[in-house]
Amino acid sequence: MGELFSTTPVLFVGVAFAFALLVGSFLNVVIYRLPVMMEREWREHCEELAKTPAADLPQGRFDLIKPRSRCPSCGKEITAWQNIPILSYMMLGGQCAHCKKAISSRYPLVELATAVLVAIVAWRFGFGWEAFMGITLTVALVPITMIDFDHQLIPDSIVLPLLWVGLAMSLAHPLPGAEVLFVSPSDAIVGAMAGYLSLWTVYQLFRLITGKEGMGYGDFKLLAALGAWLGWQQLPIIILMSAVVGAVVGIAMIVFRGRDRQVPIPFGPYLAAAGWISMLFGETIKNAYFDLMF
Repeated sequence: MGELFSTTPVLFVGVAFAFALLVGSFLNVVIYRLPVMMEREWREHCEELAKTPAADLPQGRFDLIKPRSRCPSCGKEITAWQNIPILSYMMLGGQCAHCKKAISSRYPLVELATAVLVAIVAWRFGFGWEAFMGITLTVALVPITMIDFDHQLIPDSIVLPLLWVGLAMSLAHPLPGAEVLFVSPSDAIVGAMAGYLSLWTVYQLFRLITGKEGMGYGDFKLLAALGAWLGWQQLPIIILMSAVVGAVVGIAMIVFRGRDRQVPIPFGPYLAAAGWISMLFGETIKNAYFDLMF
């Protein structure tokens, strides 16, 4: 099978796309449930002191496996055929099969976006360990992006394992055929340290000058993880791209949508997007930048 994928890249990309549709369906569960699980845990830790029972949160077992997915409007369980990525949404006309209430288009969009991103990674790297790890990073960045966008938090349960996997990958350096991932241990360690400390320093300076917190610790950890995966050399590109795009989007939302300037804008999605682009085209972007500037 490996030889077939190596000699037929289109087949490998197609299989990766189909597999990622299924993964995207599970990521929708992660995006919705993980913040709820985290809040339940926080409430349980604080309940004895605060005397505020978590009655407004789901009771009983609630994790990424159980209970089964249900309609957010009527609470009816979603059957297996109703959970087929994208196709079930189209067949049901974007409505619940029971109560006929509209289902958010975000669910199939997350599935489709995950599949497209994974297919691009498969195309970029070709069949092999580098593609497998690139797909792993992509799949992790999707829920990080959506959860931070929704709740302004980046779960440690995703980003910390991502950091350790990045450091562990460096032990396989040099891996034959790997051009971007599997950086040397020194590059990975320095990348993790520099990634964390760079944003931590900006955070401390901003708080010292303004008395406000400009970003969260999850952003530090995410950049540390990207530094461990891609090496310290890619950090300037990631920081520059994420800062520019974040500033442009933030200004646009204030000017065109009247967003309150005091409302925080999550930085994690821009870091994730910049890290993913850097994984694919970091060297090309860096060389183009130096050619333009020098």
